[in-house]
Amino acid sequence: MAQNSAAVEKVVHLQPNRASRPIDLVHLAKQCLGDEHLEYEILRMFDTTVQNYFARLEVASSQDERAMVLHSIKGAAAGVGAWTLSELAKLSESDILAGREMAPEHMSDIAIAIEEVRSFIAHMLSNEPK
Repeated sequence: MAQNSAAVEKVVHLQPNRASRPIDLVHLAKQCLGDEHLEYEILRMFDTTVQNYFARLEVASSQDERAMVLHSIKGAAAGVGAWTLSELAKLSESDILAGREMAPEHMSDIAIAIEEVRSFIAHMLSNEPK
């Protein structure tokens, strides 16, 4: 029996740690100390912030500027639990810091992740308790 349990535990640890939603609501709740109203306010602010950062990323004229904006997206996304977006920004930032150009497909991936996050936030806010 103990061997079975250890095998199951090993399989569980090997599975990718991916959220089924664009934002990890458990992480967000912990960040907000369980204050539901604060969670909604943070989601509203993050929605505006990530939209503004992406607009800055699209017009960035230097690698340094791109890296700075990607770093900001990475941190803001991690703060609310938008893990996929945070990882995509981290990968692109790492490429730039290693002296490589940001691949156009990475920009597209980030744009898609942002749209998924923003759509999820819109849905969450439409169900906000009053």
